[in-house]
Amino acid sequence: MADKRRDEAETAARNNGGLLNASLRVIRGCAVKNGAVVAADSDLPDYPRQAQDYRYVWPRDASFMCVAANRAGVRDFQEGFFHWLLDRAEGVRESGLLFQNYHVNGPKRWLALQIDQNGSVLWAIEDFYRGDYPVKIRDLAKLLADGIVSVWGEGFFTTLTQDLWEERYAYPELEQFHTYSLAACIKGLRCAASLDSTYAKQAAAMERVLKKANRKGIIRTPGRLRDETCDASLLGLVWPFEIYEPDDPLVDRLIGDIERSLVKGGGIHRYRFDAYDGHRRHGIDSRRGGGAWPVLNFWMALVLSLRGERDEARIYADYVLKRIQADRIPEQLFSNRIQEGISPLGWSHAMYVLYRTQDAREKSD
Repeated sequence: MADKRRDEAETAARNNGGLLNASLRVIRGCAVKNGAVVAADSDLPDYPRQAQDYRYVWPRDASFMCVAANRAGVRDFQEGFFHWLLDRAEGVRESGLLFQNYHVNGPKRWLALQIDQNGSVLWAIEDFYRGDYPVKIRDLAKLLADGIVSVWGEGFFTTLTQDLWEERYAYPELEQFHTYSLAACIKGLRCAASLDSTYAKQAAAMERVLKKANRKGIIRTPGRLRDETCDASLLGLVWPFEIYEPDDPLVDRLIGDIERSLVKGGGIHRYRFDAYDGHRRHGIDSRRGGGAWPVLNFWMALVLSLRGERDEARIYADYVLKRIQADRIPEQLFSNRIQEGISPLGWSHAMYVLYRTQDAREKSD
């Protein structure tokens, strides 16, 4: 009983602002001097020794951190990151496309095209500037929007694209697209519509394709070969990409599928039989079995909050809050003491901040 009361007291203290401030410090710690925003600060002295090194720039992770900080009133690193993308990220000026990740000084680290990152950065730019773009930022936004348009054909991307988890490809010869990726691109083009009205028209056409392919249920990858695996990242179609309203029947079904197949003991896993654990030994990924992802618990909490289900939302958030130590939110939470996640992960802290700021707005309405 004493342990339970102590856990409840610690959770309440975190909800009262301690973890919010700690999360903003973690996010700021991911912003380096040249403007890059890395996924995790592996220079920390207690960064897990066997965890993979995440001191690289994933524009997606950085975008969520930019928006989270902005909505919490922190605006001192985002513009530097946008300039870094334009001035340093390899290939952006030439193609307008964002690839898997980048070294801090700008070269690509991996060559896979992750087109959802274009949309995520456009969302972060609009969230920060609200349409009042400086000249260089306008240039960046147009490059990224044009990059999306350049690889979109009649119903699918015309080049090989990788999903946000970096494990699957959508093949143009199979007329495939990853639903999350297309949703991110639709959102990004809508965010850039003030720069060119054709972006809004393109976004509307892409949305028609997405909704036709997902009319019976939201699936991971439509196409001539369909992947209907339940994937918790599809929550992104509700927030932040706003393809479906929170109370849409398809969202009801998606949440039910996630809760039935991906929730274990209260923690949300990415998809069934996920093996990635974030460890690397002897130069190879250990892949001893994935854990629950705090990013997804907070994502679910945010979506449930938008649906007016705040008590249910709090249960998902508290699952994480009761299991973290020293105000550090890892990439994954494991039910054993052998596996240890990347910690702290900037995206995990960003999703906590985004849930908290959304919850605060809900309470004030």
